[in-house]
Amino acid sequence: MEAKQYELNDVVEMKKQHPCGTNAWKIIRLGADIRIKCEGCGHSVMIARREFEKKMKKVLIKSSEA
Repeated sequence: MEAKQYELNDVVEMKKQHPCGTNAWKIIRLGADIRIKCEGCGHSVMIARREFEKKMKKVLIKSSEA
């Protein structure tokens, strides 16, 4: 299986949507843990990289395009 490519400031789609109704998240920190911010309400969450890679569906907007 090919590893998903993502970078800082990319907007990604997660498998489950946030309670505010959107499933678009912006990556605001990369490291062993990844912090993502909800594009709908602005709530931010820090999760382990391994868990993030399992829960991420696809990259919606690349940081270089924005």
